[in-house]
Amino acid sequence: MRFKHRLSTVFHIVIAAGFLACGKQTDRTASRDSADTHAFRVALLTPGPISDQSWNGGAYQGLLRVRDSLGASISHIQTKTPAEFEEQFRQYGAQGYDLVIGHGFEFQDAAKRVGPDFPKTVYVTTSGTTFGGNVAGIEFAFADASYLAGLLAGSMTRTDTIGVIGGTELPPVKESFDAFARGAKQARPSVTILTSYIGNWDDVSAGKEQALAQIQRGADIIFQNADAAGLGVFQAARESKRALVIGSNANQNAVAPDVTIGSVVIDLPHAFLTVAREVKEGRFKARVIELGTKDDVVTFVLNPAMKRRIPAAALQLVDSLGTAMHAGRFTVSATTTQ
Repeated sequence: MRFKHRLSTVFHIVIAAGFLACGKQTDRTASRDSADTHAFRVALLTPGPISDQSWNGGAYQGLLRVRDSLGASISHIQTKTPAEFEEQFRQYGAQGYDLVIGHGFEFQDAAKRVGPDFPKTVYVTTSGTTFGGNVAGIEFAFADASYLAGLLAGSMTRTDTIGVIGGTELPPVKESFDAFARGAKQARPSVTILTSYIGNWDDVSAGKEQALAQIQRGADIIFQNADAAGLGVFQAARESKRALVIGSNANQNAVAPDVTIGSVVIDLPHAFLTVAREVKEGRFKARVIELGTKDDVVTFVLNPAMKRRIPAAALQLVDSLGTAMHAGRFTVSATTTQ
């Protein structure tokens, strides 16, 4: 019995030692794996809610595309003020994120200040022209597709008055409105263009009020670029039954299909994935990344439900110019103001 007891004791000691050895080996393996495989981490800062079905919602879809296509670990934060822009940029840099995207022209100054402090993190701002070191900008050629939208608006207006409504007067927004106006005047030189800025990007009621004010002044087509506030423009058009709308940034044709001519769309998922792949593969170079119609990133997407209401000649012109833009044979800069 004593012999059996000793044998049993020895047997259990051997098994226990084996478990300990296996445990130590597993720990070493896990440590080696974590050192060898660094998870690709991407963060997004948006200036407004991702529920806007426009600028911010499209950006979040871009972040999800990066996650799904590149296996990235992702994070998103909505920010309001320049102080928050810088604070969150710094926080993500300190946490070792590989790529941080500030979604909007307004993020450029913060990226420029924070970038040098976190050289291993790439900071990209959309609609941005600031670059250097680990900071880059993505500039969307929004003007070409806006020009096509203007051609349709000028061809379709019955009151000779159309409107544009923006969140705030940022340079990219103003540029797109100028291109829209040039397209409208190309189609109808006598057209009057009303311009309004809400003063923010979130107030749906204010967007509706601005739209109703333009409709009262005779606008029967409104091009809006106002993110969540722009949803109020669709509401105004539906309730008044006197105006049509052109959407922006995302395909907004389904927001109010009965009053939406089409949308000037930025394929943010494609744009974000293009940049993120460069960063992950170590090919990133600081520069202004220009993406537009020829890159299939910015397009004018017609609402099929409205096609029968558009003059055939206008449809043909928009189609032919769109093809020329995609091929690089036509840009708005080549046109002249009427």
